[in-house]
Amino acid sequence: MGVYLGLMIIGGVFTVIGMVISNRLKSTFKKYERLSMSNGMSGAEVAKAMLRHYGIHDVRIVEGQGFLSDHYNPRSRTISLSPAVFGGRNVSAAAVAAHECGHAVQHAEAYSMLEMRSMLVPIVNISATMQQYLFTAAFLFVGMFNNNIVLLIAIAIFAVTALFSVVTLPVEFDASKRALAWLDNSNTTNAAEYKGAKDALWWAAMTYVSAALAAVIKVLYLVMMFLNNRD
Repeated sequence: MGVYLGLMIIGGVFTVIGMVISNRLKSTFKKYERLSMSNGMSGAEVAKAMLRHYGIHDVRIVEGQGFLSDHYNPRSRTISLSPAVFGGRNVSAAAVAAHECGHAVQHAEAYSMLEMRSMLVPIVNISATMQQYLFTAAFLFVGMFNNNIVLLIAIAIFAVTALFSVVTLPVEFDASKRALAWLDNSNTTNAAEYKGAKDALWWAAMTYVSAALAAVIKVLYLVMMFLNNRD
C-alpha cells in the first residue's frame, strides 16, 4: 500500500497547489476584465486581427462554452473562445485570444514541439485510462506495487503523462511569447494593457508548470521505489 499511498499524497499535494494557482489565475483574469481595451476590440476581433497579420485564413474562430475553456484544435483548425473572451472588450480577453492564436501560428509554421504534443495525444489518452485501472487494482490488491514488473509498467504509463506535460510547457510558453510580441508590436495594447496581458498569461502558464512537476515527481517516486525493491 506504500507506493499507492505515496502516489496519492503526491497527487493530493499538487491538487492543492493546482487549486491555489487556478484561483490566482481566475482572480487575475477577473482583475484585468475590469481593464477595458483602449481600442475597444473584443477577443474575437483581436484573434481575427492576429490571424490576418500572419496570413492565416483557414482557421475559424467560434464561441465556445464555459469559463476559461479557450483552446485551439489543430485537427479542425478552430479557435474556440469562451463567451467572456469571445465578446469581452478587455485585457484578459485580448490576452487569451492572442494566446490561442499563438497556437494557430505555431501550427501554420510547423512548430516542432506542437507537432510532438499532437502526436502524443492518442498515446497519453490510453495512458490516462490505464492509470485509472492501475489505481483501482492497487486499491483492491494491497502490495501489488511490491512486484517489480508492475512497478516497471507503472513507470512506463506515468512516464507518458510526464513526457506530454513537459512537452506542453514550451508549447504554452511559446504561444504566450508570440501573443505578447504581437500585442505589443501591432500596438493593439498600450503599456498598461500589455503589462496586464503578460501577468494574466503568466498565471495561465503556471497551471501547466504545476501539472508537469506533479507528473515528473510521480515518475521519479516510482523509479525510486523500483530501485529500492531491487536492493
